[in-house]
Amino acid sequence: MPLAATVAVLGTGALGRAMAVRLADQGADVRVWNRTSARAADVVAERPCIRAEERLEDAVAGTDVVLTVVRDGAALAEVADRLLPAFPAGGVWVQASTVGPAAARAMAARAIAAGVAYLDAPVSGSTAPARAGTLVWLVSGEPDAVTTARPALDALGSSVHVLGTEGHEGSAAKVVVNAWMAAAVVAASDALVLADRLGVDHAALREVLGAGALAMPYALTKMEAMDAGADDPGFAVELALKDLRLAVSDGGAGSGLLDVVTARFAAADDAGLGQRDVAAVHRLHRDGRV
Repeated sequence: MPLAATVAVLGTGALGRAMAVRLADQGADVRVWNRTSARAADVVAERPCIRAEERLEDAVAGTDVVLTVVRDGAALAEVADRLLPAFPAGGVWVQASTVGPAAARAMAARAIAAGVAYLDAPVSGSTAPARAGTLVWLVSGEPDAVTTARPALDALGSSVHVLGTEGHEGSAAKVVVNAWMAAAVVAASDALVLADRLGVDHAALREVLGAGALAMPYALTKMEAMDAGADDPGFAVELALKDLRLAVSDGGAGSGLLDVVTARFAAADDAGLGQRDVAAVHRLHRDGRV
């Protein structure tokens, strides 16, 4: 059944663009806005049925759902300054940026003060799952807001996990999930380097891991990408590093493992790999640079 909703996507980086395209393909009336208008125009070039607006206020007028997908808390605060006064009556703000629980809590308070229905709703998954409609939603907010937004959430995701009602629990879970993801990437890289030292064939290693209880499809996929040198952006090193630093700052302190993982991503970013996929962290370890 086509998605009978009008949705504004504010922020058309890689994830926002993928979400906008998926929503349009599911039948939604989609408007997009980006602080850099050329990026919004790129979305329209891919799907001419999508409408790009120069003004944020025009993008959100009369919409059922407003999705924000921006880089960080500072960008989100700037968007909120313009979004909240212009928010459409009866609409729901689905805040899908990864900004950490502290910033999500602040946005929830601002939304309540403005009388805007708000969901803290980051996702597990990146561009390919967004285009396939298999994102995993990590949601916090009032049940009525979840109900209103649910058709759009279902069009983009394979599951919706409501983790609380205070407007920050989803972002807290997202920071933990991304810390787990980054640690898995580093572990995959370390396993490949150890395999080389011990003479274990990489394909055989993936086969053995995939055959039993230690199988982790994401890590095995990244292992394969590392071997192929395939690091076209899916989820960029610089974004993973931002999220790891959120885990440390919002979590109150690092752990031994988290500190090591963060340092590995920071080294990759410093080496000019920030815009490559997280699999690129393997380059440094493979070449003996970390």
